[in-house]
Amino acid sequence: MIELFIDGASAGNPGISGAGVFIKNGKNSHQLSFPLPEMSNHEAEYEALLLGLEKCLPYKDQIISCKTDSQAVFQAVEKRYIKNKKYAHYLERMNQLLDQFDLFFIKWIPGKENHVADKLARQAIQVQKDKNF
Repeated sequence: MIELFIDGASAGNPGISGAGVFIKNGKNSHQLSFPLPEMSNHEAEYEALLLGLEKCLPYKDQIISCKTDSQAVFQAVEKRYIKNKKYAHYLERMNQLLDQFDLFFIKWIPGKENHVADKLARQAIQVQKDKNF
């Protein structure tokens, strides 16, 4: 089973943003930090989902257990629907990616249980701040 932890963060709302993706495959793990352009926190959360799904495609024939602290992302995946039309443009790509997995599950977790992905998302923001300093 592959464990996928995702998180998005923004410095401001909107503001420069980042996505964190933490993939655990048994004893192996990958920590990925993605700088994102200026966007809202919700958009960064959806970007983290898409990036996490893309990075897990090599494991699409395995069980993927995704964990997020975003209620919006959790609900979007569970229902295959995004209620807020402002973020609806993420829906098509999300569903295309999800359809490629044999078994994909998502669970909402409290932020304190998502500290690695959160740290990675914040790292991506800091990289951009350091560049602009």
